[in-house]
Amino acid sequence: MRILVIEDDPGLRRSLSATLKEEGFAVDQAADGEEGLFKASEGLYDALVLDVMMPKLDGWQVLEQLRPQHTVPVLMLTARDSVPDRIKGLNTGADDYLTKPFDSDELVARIRALIRRTSGKTQSQIEINGLLLDTARRSLSKDGQEIELTAREYSLFEYLALHRGEVVSRSLLYERLFDENDNSLSNLLDVHVSNLRKKLGASIITTRRGHGYCIE
Repeated sequence: MRILVIEDDPGLRRSLSATLKEEGFAVDQAADGEEGLFKASEGLYDALVLDVMMPKLDGWQVLEQLRPQHTVPVLMLTARDSVPDRIKGLNTGADDYLTKPFDSDELVARIRALIRRTSGKTQSQIEINGLLLDTARRSLSKDGQEIELTAREYSLFEYLALHRGEVVSRSLLYERLFDENDNSLSNLLDVHVSNLRKKLGASIITTRRGHGYCIE
């Protein structure tokens, strides 16, 4: 999953990005509203973390310009904690609203919940062909035994699981699993798919040649 953090405070922006990367997300950053709107408009993200008080464009303006074309989940993260501000944020198009100071675990949980809802999943646990995926714990198990996956293998499986039944193109997987600073080799996706098949069974991920990958 790929997240865009739009925050003008460089220390908080780096801290947020580090926290989200530790949780397995690919993370891009924007230092003001104008840069944030430009990146968000590319449509590459599974969720946005959006500050309100920023130079060039504030968070309200970013949302107003973004919403007519994009439905990406947006969590507003701001020091403005009044009820009118919360209402304005939600009415402008934010999907969630969290005030500073905040708890990192709560922020991550809210982002995961937003992504699940966007994928049509309301529960954190998903059963797939005898496997149990727990998106809250970022774990995959079978018959109560946890299966060891690398962070990138887990992210790949989770993305396909949340879009079960859909053929996901290679280009989309690269966009959603790698951030803008990642210079991974072009065959790295094939390596991760191969590793997942070795660990989970050859039939767990179907290749649709010329189209992409799918979990049936």
